[in-house]
Amino acid sequence: MTEQEFIPFALPEIGEEEIAAVVECLRSGWVTTGPKTKQFEQDFAAYIGDGSEAIAVNSATAGLHLALEALGVGPGDEVIVPTMTFTATAEVVRYMGADPVFVDTDPVTLNVHVDAIRAAITPRTKVIMPVHYAGLACDMDAILALAREHGLRVVEDAAHAFPTRYKGRLIGTLDSDVTVFSFYANKTMTTGEGGMVVTRDAAIATRVKMMRIHGISRDAFDRFTSKTPAWAYEVVAPGYKYNLTDIASAMGIHQLRRIDQFSARRQQLAQRYFDELADLPLLLPAAAGEGGAHAWHLYVVRLTAGARMDRDALIQRLSERGIGTSVHYIPLHRQPYWRDTYHLTLEQFPQAELAYHAMLSLPLYTKMTDADQGRVIAALREALC
Repeated sequence: MTEQEFIPFALPEIGEEEIAAVVECLRSGWVTTGPKTKQFEQDFAAYIGDGSEAIAVNSATAGLHLALEALGVGPGDEVIVPTMTFTATAEVVRYMGADPVFVDTDPVTLNVHVDAIRAAITPRTKVIMPVHYAGLACDMDAILALAREHGLRVVEDAAHAFPTRYKGRLIGTLDSDVTVFSFYANKTMTTGEGGMVVTRDAAIATRVKMMRIHGISRDAFDRFTSKTPAWAYEVVAPGYKYNLTDIASAMGIHQLRRIDQFSARRQQLAQRYFDELADLPLLLPAAAGEGGAHAWHLYVVRLTAGARMDRDALIQRLSERGIGTSVHYIPLHRQPYWRDTYHLTLEQFPQAELAYHAMLSLPLYTKMTDADQGRVIAALREALC
């Protein structure tokens, strides 16, 4: 089997406009944070709307770290996170010297379970960090109400969730403190590596902008483009090196212009999976509720009790037929560092355990052809019928 015949789990769609924009950026001399990054931030804020400010960073992980830092999270604090997520969601809590508190999964949506959040709140809890799993919005009304009741802050891990809608509103415009998006290579749009911090809180925005570049109080781009001597600056905090380059932002500007097109194609692909897999021994993903829109970053299915083979055998069978899949995720309570540091057991997370053993993510990306998807569907039917 040739590499060309292999259907990967994910593949970015990068067009000639993105390539030309990167070349233009390289020729301009502005390759680090500069005019393209400012434009990308402005364009992204305009897309989100509702008075949001957008701050570009070099990864969503960096964005989550900056969000917690801006909210004053520190040693002795707790941040509630789902176990069904990538390790970045929890690791940024440890960056601050605080402790992540892991909670179980909703068995229908695979998002964080609101009742589990409620049960995990202690006097040390400072932040709730919901993850919009696979691109489906969490039950944000309930989470925000719980936060208000207990005086907690909310940081949305929206790495999967652009452009997700919740009850008619884009994720990024809800009443949380900060929302963080990812532009990693397999996301709904990409800058290669990169992310965006979105907030309507001016104080948070100011802190994030300062801390993403070494805690310097003055924007480096403004200093370097000033027509008069402007070499002076002040370091007012021990910041980080989290800025996004203009090379990446040049890609992002054009990817953003195509996001509605990308989203429509993902919706189309997801719907075909729904239509043609409905009679197989698979639990298909939950759809968005009224007024919602799923971003379909991932299409995660779960084998049911009547399936002819288990998850690992199905992944192997699909691989033999040239089809890539993945598993999202090995829950964090199973990962050695988190398990051993916080004495986590399988019994604490029954829903995440059930889901983990049955789940796999099917190929879904905008460059996927109808014929490619037909091959995936045919291989699943061959394996499971």
